[in-house]
Amino acid sequence: MKDFLHEARLVSSGAFALAHSDSALSAPKLVSLPHAANLNAPVMNARSAAKTSNGWYSAAGKRAFDLVLILLFLPVWVPVVAICALALWIEGGTPFYRQDRLGKGGKRFSILKLRTMVMDADVRLERLLKEDTDLKKEWDTTQKLKDDPRITPVGRFLRKTSLDELPQLWNVILGEMSLVGPRPMLPEQLSIYGPPAAYFAMHPGITGVWQVSARNEDHFCLRAKLDETYAETVSFSGDVTLLYRTMGVVLRQTGY
Repeated sequence: MKDFLHEARLVSSGAFALAHSDSALSAPKLVSLPHAANLNAPVMNARSAAKTSNGWYSAAGKRAFDLVLILLFLPVWVPVVAICALALWIEGGTPFYRQDRLGKGGKRFSILKLRTMVMDADVRLERLLKEDTDLKKEWDTTQKLKDDPRITPVGRFLRKTSLDELPQLWNVILGEMSLVGPRPMLPEQLSIYGPPAAYFAMHPGITGVWQVSARNEDHFCLRAKLDETYAETVSFSGDVTLLYRTMGVVLRQTGY
């Protein structure tokens, strides 16, 4: 059985290399260095995808674990979300926003997040990518901008501490997400993700292997490999470990 934390560390440390297409519109191709896993192989076949729905934990335990933890920490996370929303309201603008994401089985759902950007963020992004080729290259590679000028002062703090993710607990309560799982994917990102069988076999999570290892630095396409590894090794102890490591990420404020 694979150790998903070990493989995630390989990804973060550069054990995998990337070969970029000359076309900015083409999805970057993944290649492996000697002794690294073959990332060009199908991410997950039907047999391995079925593993995610087998076993007591995947079938019912994972959902129960999510709800117990949410209820247990209800007196903590509800006031924190309220304080963050108030700070964003004082800063100006609507504190919450919804965005379409792909969930289990490819079903679309609306993710709930605290707003960390200016109100016209999408319009500004389009203009930034047209004007700055370096920013466009960074966006095409990671689907993020490390020094994103659209982020507000309060929003930057929320992102660094990952507090902007807390409203997604409502999505977990609704059964659209899990505490631990693949990072929720935008519909337009599917074309650069790779074979999505592993992703579609699970509920996306508030945290996961990507968030505690590669974080925001690595190539977007490596998510497929991390999601495959998590799907093949999902377990109660694994989820507890990832939640524990998430606390370290939050305390170190390494998000953006």
